[in-house]
Amino acid sequence: MPRKIDPIAIASAIKNGNRLALSRAITLAESTKLEHLELAQEIIHQFEPHQHSKRIAITGIPGVGKSTFIEALGLYLTQLGHKVAILAIDPSSHLSKGSILGDKTRMEELAKNDHAYIRPSATNGNLGGITSRTYEAILLCEAAGYDHILIETVGVGQSETLVNQISDLFIFLQLPGSGDDLQGIKRGIMEMADIIFVNKVDAFQEKLIKDAKVDLARSLQFLPPKKSNWKRKTILGSGLKEKGIIELWETVEKYFAQIQENNYYSENRTLQQSLQAETYILEMIERQTKEKLKCNPINKTSSNAYLMAKEWLKENQN
Repeated sequence: MPRKIDPIAIASAIKNGNRLALSRAITLAESTKLEHLELAQEIIHQFEPHQHSKRIAITGIPGVGKSTFIEALGLYLTQLGHKVAILAIDPSSHLSKGSILGDKTRMEELAKNDHAYIRPSATNGNLGGITSRTYEAILLCEAAGYDHILIETVGVGQSETLVNQISDLFIFLQLPGSGDDLQGIKRGIMEMADIIFVNKVDAFQEKLIKDAKVDLARSLQFLPPKKSNWKRKTILGSGLKEKGIIELWETVEKYFAQIQENNYYSENRTLQQSLQAETYILEMIERQTKEKLKCNPINKTSSNAYLMAKEWLKENQN
């Protein structure tokens, strides 16, 4: 007989900094079993909302150096005395359903740091650049005392929008010389981005770096303003050489000072909570519908899929 999980005991262990308990709670939240999700919610319910954390989404095309950049930023933050949690999202294979989950090996120094916690997770087919339970993982990490949450997304392009609904700040990593061939990918993300960090400048010619800065400055002026009233910034640097990290963090601090002053920080958090409530409602409806479908399969006499669905809903509206 499996041992019963005590959500109050796990919550207490998380508050006391037990990483094993934190990982276990996140695993429960990521489970596809409804009873595990409910247990995770019971654990989260034991905590007060975190009012001073920084939730930072970081994305960029494959090969831009996200993991190296995040390790450099994470190490710098721990030197400042912060506790940092990295939620690293890897894409899942549609065929095998597997995922590499290699971020801990790519962030070797940070993984050994007592003030950092790295949690690799697979998307499991979820769109938007994150997993379906990244929001719960954020809340659990904050409860464990991590005041800076870095969310590394899969870097898939314009579908990467959901992460913007669970973060306070969006950093987009770019490469010098990527040019117009990435405009289709860049447009959607750059509209969400608060800071564009041009990475790996140490590996490119000076002309390409200057051209990248001019190109970005030109592109940014045509984008709609952010709701936070923040003016997007571009920073040149290198995660590998730790160049530009200090300038980046000074810019991040200015951003948070501004959104605290104009109340966007609290307004955005309230909106995010409402969006998550909507997500839960839709998920519950989907689960209930799937259960009804198992018990009452669709009548396949009609050749019109829409009419089939409409008739089924009418028969099973209760």
